Amino acid sequence: MLIEINPDNIDARLLQQAVDYVKKGGILIFPTDSVYAMGCDLYNKKALNNLATMKGLKLKKANFSIICSDLSDLSNYVKHIDRPTYKILNKALPGPFTFILTATNEIPRLFDTNKKEVGIRIPDNKIITEIVRLLGNPIATTSLHDDEDKLLDYFIDPYEIYQRYDDKVDFIIDGGTGKLDASTIVDFTSGQPEIIRQGIGQIEL
Repeated sequence: MLIEINPDNIDARLLQQAVDYVKKGGILIFPTDSVYAMGCDLYNKKALNNLATMKGLKLKKANFSIICSDLSDLSNYVKHIDRPTYKILNKALPGPFTFILTATNEIPRLFDTNKKEVGIRIPDNKIITEIVRLLGNPIATTSLHDDEDKLLDYFIDPYEIYQRYDDKVDFIIDGGTGKLDASTIVDFTSGQPEIIRQGIGQIEL
């Protein structure tokens, strides 16, 4: 199903429809402030496994990030953030960044893994952050493309995305043309922030 939602004039009824699909364990494709992404309810194990299968992986091997609605969500999923780190996050978010932080025990439990870090996103896109807010908890997310893939038009054109993924996911949101640039990944787990991938987000560390 393809639904068009205007990010500048969001139809609350359509937004709730998307939330209802996610609550039922559906896989959602949605716009962000970088490329289009897909995701599911972080607390639905069946949906998480389905999302991993779509990437050709077992859940414990998947490297999903989580999308939060704002920084107040983080305490359940990441360990204590020191003041310098918080200042960087607070300045950069919402924005096209994935921040890798040290995870709480909640993350290994949810993803059936022993990994000790998690990628956090708060995109500057009201469609997806409002969906997360209405859902009441984060969405587990991954990009449509693999990191080694060249970003091509079919990753940014909602109709092309629909043609490719309509039979694979439950709900596709057309929020306008996406960008051909991925988010910038910054790793904080070593004590010093390090840019792992330079994407669309510009940041001074």
